[in-house]
Amino acid sequence: MASQYDQPFYQGNYPTDYNQPAPGGPAGAGAAAPPDYSNFAPPAQQQDQSYGQNAFPVPPQQQPGGFLGSIMQPEQAPSMGSTGFDDEPPLLEELGINFDHIYQKSVSVLNPAKPADSHIMDDTDLAGPLVVCILLGMTLLLSGKVQFGYIYGVGVLGSACIYALLNLMSTAGVSISTVISVLGYCLLPMLLLAAISVLLSLQGVLGTVLAAVTILWCSTSASKLFVAALVMESQQPLVAYPCSLLYGVFALLTVF
Repeated sequence: MASQYDQPFYQGNYPTDYNQPAPGGPAGAGAAAPPDYSNFAPPAQQQDQSYGQNAFPVPPQQQPGGFLGSIMQPEQAPSMGSTGFDDEPPLLEELGINFDHIYQKSVSVLNPAKPADSHIMDDTDLAGPLVVCILLGMTLLLSGKVQFGYIYGVGVLGSACIYALLNLMSTAGVSISTVISVLGYCLLPMLLLAAISVLLSLQGVLGTVLAAVTILWCSTSASKLFVAALVMESQQPLVAYPCSLLYGVFALLTVF
């Protein structure tokens, strides 16, 4: 008995020898004719001849105007109308901080006899006054006085009052930022008085004299800058009086 593994894997009824008759056909029938492959053409020859050279597309990096980079080094995106960071202004200038203007304003405040430029307050920066107020509070803190809240409160209230008063006195008008900038820079003499209070006690005759000189110094410098910016040549004493009242409050905070 033949083993089952001796038989073919698949038994079909189709002949592999074309010289033998097909199974199930009539007896004596001729042998099946082999298929005719004479008309067979490869698929490449049956394609449209217009396809031609486009059978294999040209890589995009070789096409005109196509991708110019590579897989590992992609093409850089075109700039959106910008030439880079060379034309951008410095960061301090964007923030409104100009050390040259700060120096000029500080020198004009510390030297009341020096004439003020009429365009000195065109750049009304608030960085300088903020630094002066912080330094004043820190200096008073060295002498055991925590006056940060009073400094900011009196400064804001006094700036609002001076702003309203100057707009009533001047025809040109003034902005609130200009008022805050001038009053803040003119606190520099008061900062010197606070530094003296760390070393000496100002609750006496010496302290009174120094406080009076400091108030006169601050009010004279502030009125000089306001008059130069608002073209109020003949009204400096009228502007200096309310400024002296404001700086008198700061002197009281410094002395006591």
